[in-house]
Amino acid sequence: MHDVLSKAAQVQLVIFDVDGVLTDGRLYMGNDGNEYKAFHIRDGHGIRMLLDSGVEVAIISGRNAVSVERRMIDLGIRYAYLGIQDKRAAFDSLLTRLNLTPQQVAYVGDDLIDLPVMTQVGLAIAVQDADPFVQQHAHWRTPSQGGRGAARDVCELVLEARGQLAAVRERYL
Repeated sequence: MHDVLSKAAQVQLVIFDVDGVLTDGRLYMGNDGNEYKAFHIRDGHGIRMLLDSGVEVAIISGRNAVSVERRMIDLGIRYAYLGIQDKRAAFDSLLTRLNLTPQQVAYVGDDLIDLPVMTQVGLAIAVQDADPFVQQHAHWRTPSQGGRGAARDVCELVLEARGQLAAVRERYL
């Protein structure tokens, strides 16, 4: 765990996949043709805590959905790459845009499409219920499942490693 904390202490940007990470991976298709997703409120609050503590957050998703766009706006996430099949290109764009090195980035994924980025970052994280092959390439696995608190686990790990979690929690007392 010490190695994971030392990697997390360097993180300036956390990139989340959406389906299977910020959601439980299920797609709800309405009779109207719309796609619906459920997001965990504690995950969202963890993301706000990260942003408020000076850690940038981005989304890279292979799918594009209006519900995801609205959630990203609600959370204040400025960097959202949706409908992206080449996640590595989006990652490279973020590095350039934010002037970061791969070691300063954590990526949270759950499936094979996430591996091209997971294998490049300083801290690769798989959600608890990620594909077993993906888990083999992660530095850390969240205690919670995707869409059920995994993002909050990541946010608190990064804040703890940066020495900020206690102060963030203290603000609520």
